This record gives sequence, structure tokens and C-alpha cells, in this order.
Amino acid sequence: MSEIELKLLLDKNKSSEIWARVKASKLTHGAPVTRTLRSIYLDTPEHALNKAGIALRLRRDGRRWIQGVKTRATLHGGLSQVGEVENPAPGGRLCLDAISDSSIREEIVDRVNGAPLQPVCETVITRRTSELMLSDGTRAELALDIGEVRAGERSAELSELEIELLAGNASGLFDIALILVPDGGLQFSRLSKAARGYLLAEEGRIDQPLAPRNAQNILLDPAQTAEQAARDVLRECLDQIATNVLVVRQLDDDEGPHQLRVGLRRLRSAFSVYASVLENEPMKRLDGEARWLGREVGSLRDLDVVANDMARREAETHPDEPGLSAFADVVARQARERREQLRKLLAGARVQAFLIDLARFVETRGWLVAQDFGQTERLAAPIAALARQSLNKRWKKTAKHAQGLATLTVEQRHELRKELKKLRYAVEFFCSLYPAKRIDPFLKRLKKLQTVFGDLNDAATMKAMFTGTDVPGADVPSVQRAIGWMIGASQARAELGWIGAKALWRDLEQTRPFWK
Repeated sequence: MSEIELKLLLDKNKSSEIWARVKASKLTHGAPVTRTLRSIYLDTPEHALNKAGIALRLRRDGRRWIQGVKTRATLHGGLSQVGEVENPAPGGRLCLDAISDSSIREEIVDRVNGAPLQPVCETVITRRTSELMLSDGTRAELALDIGEVRAGERSAELSELEIELLAGNASGLFDIALILVPDGGLQFSRLSKAARGYLLAEEGRIDQPLAPRNAQNILLDPAQTAEQAARDVLRECLDQIATNVLVVRQLDDDEGPHQLRVGLRRLRSAFSVYASVLENEPMKRLDGEARWLGREVGSLRDLDVVANDMARREAETHPDEPGLSAFADVVARQARERREQLRKLLAGARVQAFLIDLARFVETRGWLVAQDFGQTERLAAPIAALARQSLNKRWKKTAKHAQGLATLTVEQRHELRKELKKLRYAVEFFCSLYPAKRIDPFLKRLKKLQTVFGDLNDAATMKAMFTGTDVPGADVPSVQRAIGWMIGASQARAELGWIGAKALWRDLEQTRPFWK
């Protein structure tokens, strides 16, 4: 039996609002039911089952005890898909022989290998459930779980909203989430209850520490289809974006806005790379929302760069110019104000809808177009063929924008910078398909060239942000002097780097394209 459910973390104080919306939605099928569940997770002393991705559980539901096994669990974008086998467990006694699926039973016996099975952790949850039905016939069970996770002397509170598919389309689970929490505040759950329990037992917490999330390597298999590879790339983009939305909302770490903007740019690049197999109206809408959000996040990131990288660097290098520190303080104050504005935006309905719709697109094959009969063939094409095609396309566009490099205007340099960034993202998406010794020389030279264009962009950003009469602090002579200093210094650094741009481009151009 396979279980599909959308798992979301929720402030327990919102539970009354949830049930009010359930009632108002008129989607309910029967009265809500409240019960207490105690689930005990068992494993060997070495946690052999957990290491194999198996959760063995005894659950007390009212007066009944049920033995359950969960396997092959995946959790992306809040959508959990897991194999589940259950059987009665009279008196709460574990009995491996009672597991009805012989392959699962044999694997557990092999993994346990005669070791004793003992409790690792447990959850004690008050669960309120109601069955919901959408107009398209999709049926789901809504469960609001409020309680705690326990492991030995340790405990931690947990509030979780689960929407389990009973019949119909998994896309409906995301519709229900937006109906019940339309104004923002939802958070994808990244761990199962079992995983939280093991984490509590081993590390004393039920979630991973919140920290800025960099893009991670995507390990594609040459045997994958274009669709499978696209799904893996989009999952990585979604995870980076969703995590850094939380980081910006809850932490003051300057790396959060940076990594959020990177994640949004990578997402849009992935849409471009896989457009031939994925593009449809939902993808176009998501691309537009990612562009909008990228601009909103970018305004904070630009202030952070000026305040903490550019201005502080100049102030430390030239301590005899007090205006530089004063200017850095002015920009830092602007950044704090912008951060608070952005936090409200990220906690709001529009960003939540974007994340929910992106997760729906990735996890429920939202790219399928019923009337496009050729799409099936394109989705099933080998990823290696699409990789060559996409990298060739990106390289040709980059080379076209680099023609006459020495004479490019400011606007043309900016366009080339964007093409270099898209090329790098495409290389990173596909690099696991090629030997590292072929990729490294190309990527190394590409990064060097990007550094030059990064300085050009910093100079352009500095000039655009701090030219005008309405610039904060411009009426203070020392700050005004610092603004002029910063614009001049950034322009000088950019032009100095630009001197070597032609040679760097020639090095990249002469590097053998690793995908050919």
C-alpha cells in the first residue's frame, strides 16, 4: 500500500482558524473526529532499520494496537510518498511474522539479524481529522496533529498539518492547503515524524538547524530520462528557495537573501534549459513569479553588498576617511528597513502561493499538456541528448553576446554577464554526466570571467542606487564625499578587471567544450 500526503508545519495557535475554514469551505464529508495516538518506533541498538530507510512502529489508537512498517519514503516540497504495511498487534506486542508483505518481512529480518528490537522514540499526538472532497472528486483526509516527540528524557512539541490523498489527483492536496491557509504562514515539513524522533534521540532536536542553504550538487544518471532529470533539478531549486525563504524571515544572516536570489535564478535557468520538454502555461506563470520575487529579494541583497562588502572594505582600507563608515551605517540602516519589508512579503499569501504551486508543479508532473501528443516522446528522451543540446544552445548564445568584446557598451556587457551566469547554471545542472577532468578547466575559466563581470555589475549597481538627490545621507558632506568615493572606487576596480576580460574570454573560448 502506498501513502501520499502533503505534510506542513503549522503554528498550533492557528488550529481554530483551520477548522473555521474547513467548515466555511463546505468540503467536509462527515463530522471531524478527535483521538489520541501514541506511536512507538523500534529499532536495533545500531539503528539498522533507520539506516535502511525503514520505520517500524507500534501505534495505539484508542484501545487498538497496530503494527506498521513504512518503506521507500520520499519527502519533497512537503509531499510525502511512502510504502506502508499495517496489521493488528494485540496487546501492543511486536510480531515480525505478522507482516503480510513477504519481501518487506524478509528484509527486516535480514537487517535486524537477530539483534534485539527496542524503543528509540515515540510521538504522543492529539489528532483531529476530517474527510474533504473537492469538486473534481478528489478525496483527502485532513489531519491536524498537535503533541510532542519523545526520546528518553528528551521531548519537543510538534504541530503538523497532514493532508492525505484517499482518491483522485495529488494536485488536489495543494488546492486544499491554499484553501485552508490562504494568507500565508505554511511551511513545508522536511522530515517525517519517525525521522524527527531519531534526530531527537541522537542529537536532542527534531529539525535541522536553520541556516542559509547553498545550491547542492545534482547527481544525474545517464540512464535517466529528460523528465526524471528535470524533476531532480527542480526539486533542488525548490528546496534551496523554500529553505532560504525561511532563513530571510527568521535570521539576520546576509547570506540568506543571496542564496534565495541564487535559488530563484537557478530555477529560471532550469525552466529555460528544460523548456523543450516542460514549458506550458503553469511553468510560464511560475517563471514570472520567480522573476518578480527575485527583484524583491535583489533590492535587499544589493544593499547588503554595498553596506557589508563594498563600503566596509573601503572603510577598513582607508580609516582616515570617516565618511566611509558613516556611509556604511546609512546603507546598513536602509538594509534593515528593507529586510523587515521583505519579511512581511515572504510571509504573505503571494509567496506562499508561489511555493505551493511550484511544489505542485514539481511533484505532480505539472508540466503535462494533454493535447501535446509529442510531449511523451520528448519527456522520455535520454538526458544525455538534452544536455548536449542545451549546453550547445547556451554556449552559442554566450559567444554571440561576446562578439566584439572590447567594444561592448555597458548594456551589452550586462547582457553578456547574464548569459555567462545562465551558462554556468546549465553546466552545473549537467556536470554529473561528464568526467570531472573534462569539466573543471572549462568551469574554472568561466568562474574567472564571471568575477570580472561581477565587479562591473557592482559598479553599475552602486552608481544606480546612490546617484540622485533623494539618497539617504546625501545632505551630510562626509557621506556625500563617501558616496563619490565609493562610486569612483567601484568604477576603477571594474575597469581594471575589464582590462583582462578579453584574455579571459579567449582562454574560455579555446577550452574544449566538455559536452562535445
